[in-house]
Amino acid sequence: MTPGEPLVLGIETSCDETGVGIVRGTTLLADAVASSVDEHARFGGVVPEIASRAHVAAMVPTLERACADAGVALADVDAVAVTAGPGLAGALLVGSSAAQALSWSLNKPLYGVNHLAAHVAVDRLEHGPLPQPAIALLVSGGHTSLLLVDDVTAEIEPLGSTLDDAAGEAFDKVARLLGLPFPGGPQVDRVAVGGDATAIRFPRGLTLPKDLVRHRHDFSFSGLKTSVARWVQARQEAGETIDVADVAASFQEAVVDVLVTKSLAACRDTGVDHLLIGGGVAANSRLRALAAQRCEAAGVALRVPRPGLCTDNGAMVAALGSAMVAAGVPPSPLGIAVDSSAPVTDVSVG
Repeated sequence: MTPGEPLVLGIETSCDETGVGIVRGTTLLADAVASSVDEHARFGGVVPEIASRAHVAAMVPTLERACADAGVALADVDAVAVTAGPGLAGALLVGSSAAQALSWSLNKPLYGVNHLAAHVAVDRLEHGPLPQPAIALLVSGGHTSLLLVDDVTAEIEPLGSTLDDAAGEAFDKVARLLGLPFPGGPQVDRVAVGGDATAIRFPRGLTLPKDLVRHRHDFSFSGLKTSVARWVQARQEAGETIDVADVAASFQEAVVDVLVTKSLAACRDTGVDHLLIGGGVAANSRLRALAAQRCEAAGVALRVPRPGLCTDNGAMVAALGSAMVAAGVPPSPLGIAVDSSAPVTDVSVG
């Protein structure tokens, strides 16, 4: 390990993005991403086998691009970090195999890290050291979770999660219902700008008093998705014209209202005055705006990475790897096993 801040290479292949990031300490040097989203669009969702094959094809070119962008050689890195879970098993194996090969051939330490913890750690690249403790809201196509983060390299306590559809999954399903392309999140966000968010009062899942007793920090978006489908179906059967922008805006408002409301409730319940939002849905413009408005009113400091760092990328993996090196966390052994359902409490995976 060279003296000073470590130079860490991170590899991310948990879903359909092949990401390679390079950081020195908390400074981002490169963030190269190759996405296979266009190959999945005609199926309306990610196909695991296609994603895995795309990672194999993209790995070497993405590594080369990241090194060129950072102006470093692979031999210069001090450690290699890789997402080892959760995610699609086949996709994770591609990234893990590449990282282990690099670790062995370069004789550099390997860190198998948790994808969800990496979404928290990436904010170190945007706003510096993380507050301790902080409440983290992670929202993506596969996850919607509230976490109490004391130390992103070691201590993460789950407070709540989704009981059914994740927020990003609900965005994709409603987008398909409205005839919008995949992936649905950015499309709904785009269309909603021209709509009236108060046009339709869609339900806010798990916010009734009885729900807050048992599921105060949990989420549910399945009922909301069904409500939108029934609303659209009723208008279609009646021969009415559907204002897609209004439906998109009203649906989006229901989602972000619940996300922000429950996040601030977690801050109050734990006495923590810092909220961090991460994951792909954190790029949603309405979520960012509503969170900023309500956090300011509640006296809660809000941290949200720029949209490019919210979606899956190698920079977030490198950021967590760098934090683990600095904290003296022991590296992972070669031959680490990926864990497609790794809990967020396991920051080191495999």
